[in-house]
Amino acid sequence: MTSPLTGTAAGVPFTALPPAAGGTAPLIVTWHMLDAPRTDAAFAAALPMNDLPAWRVHLGMPMCGARMVDGSMDAILERARQDPLMAVLHPFVRQAAEEFPAALASLRARLPVDDGPIGVLGGSLGGAVALRILAESDVPVFAGAVVNAAIRMRSVVELFPEEYQYDTESEKAVDSLDFVAKAGSIAARAPLLVVSGELDHPALRTDAQDLVAALGERSQLLPIPGLAHPLADEPGIEPAPQLPLTREVDAGLTAWFRRHLPDPG
Repeated sequence: MTSPLTGTAAGVPFTALPPAAGGTAPLIVTWHMLDAPRTDAAFAAALPMNDLPAWRVHLGMPMCGARMVDGSMDAILERARQDPLMAVLHPFVRQAAEEFPAALASLRARLPVDDGPIGVLGGSLGGAVALRILAESDVPVFAGAVVNAAIRMRSVVELFPEEYQYDTESEKAVDSLDFVAKAGSIAARAPLLVVSGELDHPALRTDAQDLVAALGERSQLLPIPGLAHPLADEPGIEPAPQLPLTREVDAGLTAWFRRHLPDPG
């Protein structure tokens, strides 16, 4: 396989995988998890979608990968202990979504990607970024996909050990990241594949089912037997060999995006 290209696009780190045939091709953009694989390089290794005739550009989330503080995730963990919603979950999704248009413009200027609609993919918290792009941006999208995604942020907050004390600001923030409530906007934009590990957190599995039900015929649920929440072994920072169950996810994503790729020309 062709070696990945790495760099930054408008300040956002990325790992780009070119199509095997080379030349100008459609673009699929991804956002990784905060669980393993938790960097753009590791996510690219876990879900390379190598058989797609498209560029796959994996963007780094805030404070991850090349943007880690002191080369570790400790700063994120400390923020999460202080306030998981308002110090990590909400601002990370907001920043990743807000920095995306400039990053996309930079990628288009430097890579031989076509100027048509893009694909979007996100895992876990990165799934919330992809869903926000679908629900709230005007970037043309031909198809989207999420894997073990943060679909209702309230469900993610409940995974933390301490009971969360909401106030007016945090209630507004968590409700802004309820994508079942925004299913109408998402369905109007692009078809969506919702990949859900059958050993993922029960609340996240329920949210996946609810989103697909709300989206109707514009969506598809892909359950993966035996798959828990992570897609790679710890520590999930460096690229690692693809796990067998992750290979099933990769195959499902590849088939989905191939089905929806825009016709050439």
